[in-house]
Amino acid sequence: MKRLVVVLLAVRARLQRVFRISEWQILLLWSIVAGVLGALATELFRLALHAVDVAVLGSGGGLVEIARSLPVWARVLSPTVGGLIAGLLLVWARRTAAQKATSDYMEAIVLGDGRIPVVQTLARSASSLVSIASGGSIGREGSMVQLAALCASLLGRCFRFPVARLRLIVACGAASGLTAAYNAPIAGAFFVAEIVLGSIAMESVGPIMVAAVVGNIVMRWLPGYQPVYEMPVFPEIHGVEVPLFVLLGVLAGGGAALMLRGLAASRAAFARLPVALPWRLAIGGLIVGCISVWVPEVWGNGYSVVNAVLHSPWPWTALVALLVAKAAATMATTGSGAVGGVFTPALFFGCLLGALFGTGAHALWPGQTSEPFVYAIVGMAALLAGAAQAPIMAILMVFEMTLSYQVMLPLMAGSVVAYFVARSARVGSMYEITVRRQAQFEERERLRAQHVRDLLEPAQTVVGPETGVEEMRRMFLEYPVKYLYLVDAAGHYLGVVPLKSLNAADLNPQQPDIALSFVSQDIEPLHADIDLEQALERLLQHRGERLPVIESLKNPVLLGVVSKSAVLATYVRLSA
Repeated sequence: MKRLVVVLLAVRARLQRVFRISEWQILLLWSIVAGVLGALATELFRLALHAVDVAVLGSGGGLVEIARSLPVWARVLSPTVGGLIAGLLLVWARRTAAQKATSDYMEAIVLGDGRIPVVQTLARSASSLVSIASGGSIGREGSMVQLAALCASLLGRCFRFPVARLRLIVACGAASGLTAAYNAPIAGAFFVAEIVLGSIAMESVGPIMVAAVVGNIVMRWLPGYQPVYEMPVFPEIHGVEVPLFVLLGVLAGGGAALMLRGLAASRAAFARLPVALPWRLAIGGLIVGCISVWVPEVWGNGYSVVNAVLHSPWPWTALVALLVAKAAATMATTGSGAVGGVFTPALFFGCLLGALFGTGAHALWPGQTSEPFVYAIVGMAALLAGAAQAPIMAILMVFEMTLSYQVMLPLMAGSVVAYFVARSARVGSMYEITVRRQAQFEERERLRAQHVRDLLEPAQTVVGPETGVEEMRRMFLEYPVKYLYLVDAAGHYLGVVPLKSLNAADLNPQQPDIALSFVSQDIEPLHADIDLEQALERLLQHRGERLPVIESLKNPVLLGVVSKSAVLATYVRLSA
């Protein structure tokens, strides 16, 4: 294998020299390979889910249909035992993990070197597969994207990509995986660009979009392909309905905040249980199983339920009951520590919330409002935009699902409003990497707003007008500085006493031996309220390490000093 890699690397280098192929052209070619591998990895996970359901539960249909066909005891037992097995697999994954390695593809792209550990990732994916196949209320897209990213990482490592290119090729694999899972190549590319990379620069988005398109094409070629959501025809929307979609955006933003707080509270509650991880997952599965006795629709990721809500009217009581039950089941599954995605549950909750809102609006104004499924479609994008803090991705995803231009205005109104409502609630995002990036952005904004006053250090070399020569010499010996700061009785800055002038004091015996006779105006102090850019410019012109800081020209009280290293350290944090 190593010899084959060496030969291929040599061939690649020769082709680059002969045909003058540039680096970006090579990267586009590799993104095509990553797109193919991502789609195949996604399909392999789907087939594995189907095989497990056939082998264990005796049916390969949807999980909701399987749950309905099982007796009550089996509905309870299946997710409980599945949770226990999934927990054991997670324990094994933790034991195989390297000390500094992370199996999360987002961290590998943004914070790591693009290397995703193989054994740990496969173990976690197996755990996810068991959780989902046994009825856990969680999305399967998380492991699909993770496996697609792993394939891309192995591709880059095999051909010895440098770190920057390896990160980008892993991002290409992730975009292909999400595209293959949802049949939305544009949204798949923007998911990685907007959420993972935090940038839509063409240098990175170009290869990612190529990989997403290739992944979509490959999935369409594979046998048994069908879109996960069967969207009805979206009708033409009149202007009078737009305020209703804005109001739906407000509700969806609040719903996204409740969802994220519920997930956090659930994780905290399960973490306090005095039992090992496998038993926590078993308890989560038991809760799902008990709920499914009355509401079997809580099994799985809810694709079939969403399709049913979109294509047939549901009474509001059934929508409320299903929304509450599914929320409880999802909190139990994710809170217990099961591996999987919350992307699909967010679409599920948005669909039901939108359908409830549409049912109410249609009941109040039957002649002026669209059917409830219209609001359900918009609700899917709006709640996802709020929960993921990625409105562009959410809008594009649902637009690609419907392929209707009529949906754009409602989607934009609802999703953007939901995004800002959820952001105002300060609940973060369902993706940790987005939370970290937002925290870094807020930290940079705080640093940009700083002034010299915020970086003040005590001025330890201060003398008065009557301070003697011997005392000043002692201070120069104690502190490695070139200047002493001279202040009057009121603390007003008068100037500096240079070390060189003090050394020359013996040459002029008639000069008074007090600090005031050696004062110099060589050092112009900084004002406390100037910004860091001006301060850095002054510090770079100054040969010393620090400068004195006064309150203002009208009130020249010496407040302290600011050091060059402190200002430079702040700039380093700004550029990180």
